[in-house]
Amino acid sequence: VIDKSIIEKTTSWPFVEARKLIKDRESNLKKKGKITLQTGYGPSGLPHIGTFAEVARTTMMVNAISHLTDIPTEIITFSDDMDGLRKIPDNIPNSEILEQNLNKPLTSIPDPFKKYSSFGEHNNEMLKS
Repeated sequence: VIDKSIIEKTTSWPFVEARKLIKDRESNLKKKGKITLQTGYGPSGLPHIGTFAEVARTTMMVNAISHLTDIPTEIITFSDDMDGLRKIPDNIPNSEILEQNLNKPLTSIPDPFKKYSSFGEHNNEMLKS
């Protein structure tokens, strides 16, 4: 358990932003009874540090909020798997499958790993592991 006085004084960015959010949205929070945060990513390649960072930042906010208030939180995660494939990742097998499907939605491209119904589904499943 972190000492409450330390939490109140910290200038760590998640706590600074959480305090702003709680203050600026006070009337909404009373009405809704929860804080909803969202995060998203484009699954056009294998998960990488940027994918992790997107979710980590949102998780840090949830952690800060939970130390500052008893208001429940939820995270909505959005996958932009209808986005068109703009380039071929270097670390994907059977790249000819992707080359034939450039600019198509990730959910319309066959999985080059041949495990799922689409490249988008494959990459979304990788994030669940």
